[in-house]
Amino acid sequence: MEVGTNSMDSFLKHLETERNLSPETLRAYRKDLEQLRDFFEVKDLSLIATKESTEVRRWLAHFAEVGYSRSTVARKLASIRGYFRFLTGQGRIEGRCAFLELSTPRVPRALPHFLSVQEVLRLLDQPETNTYRGLRDRAILEILYSTGLRVSELVALDWLHIDGPARLVRAYGKGRKERIVPIGEHALTALFSYQEAIPARWQPEDGNWSPHPVLLNRFGDRISDRSIRKILDRYIGKAGLDSRTSPHTLRHSYATHLLDRGANLRQVQELLGHKHLATTQVYNHLSSEKISERHRSDHPHSEMPEVESSR
Repeated sequence: MEVGTNSMDSFLKHLETERNLSPETLRAYRKDLEQLRDFFEVKDLSLIATKESTEVRRWLAHFAEVGYSRSTVARKLASIRGYFRFLTGQGRIEGRCAFLELSTPRVPRALPHFLSVQEVLRLLDQPETNTYRGLRDRAILEILYSTGLRVSELVALDWLHIDGPARLVRAYGKGRKERIVPIGEHALTALFSYQEAIPARWQPEDGNWSPHPVLLNRFGDRISDRSIRKILDRYIGKAGLDSRTSPHTLRHSYATHLLDRGANLRQVQELLGHKHLATTQVYNHLSSEKISERHRSDHPHSEMPEVESSR
């Protein structure tokens, strides 16, 4: 059955509207599909859908030749399988599809990188709060750490999603799933200090902030997730933090610090908007490792005593 040259765009539109994936994730999907198309040197994706297993394995072997890591290969395979499942579900592919029969390489799950409380505070202190842009950037950092929002969720915030008196934020995660998360006093203070500093030309004429985006770019429009990542990268560098630190590190830090202070796993799962508890359990491992490390360094009897051998 003819798939058509626009099937890739249809799939990406489906991911954007039905699954609410971030622009960054959509770019990764598009890149994976374009690489697949270029490898087989075809323009019509229907030709790719009919490739035999031997040709598909040749494509898979190419990953090893160019030195992709297992995690990168696993991500690319997930993109490709998702695409062909989409076509199959629409009845645009009939019969067997070799791409759907590929198995994902086993990838050891790495523990996410997180910051200590002191490192977070150092990062939060980086923006200069005597300028509009500095106040905005401080609000970005404070909200991310106070709420654990994803960057894409932060970008989507409108003022109507902020309930200052109740100290709550309404966020829309993957699949437009709504959740309510608390926001701390420091973050609210930074947020409303930024609001007061927004240039008059960008303020609503009727004084009603509700339908307007919270975070603005230099043109007064809704800021993009890419811009926020660039902003955070700059402050991460200024703070001299570990090179592994990324915008998502604040989300990891939020979850880890909650568990360190007694929150249970189910609570953290709800706050993060994770569909499966297993996704959240990785933070439990982080917290356990930290407890073990603290025990080894602080407990007077943590070291095993040396015992003479009886042999």
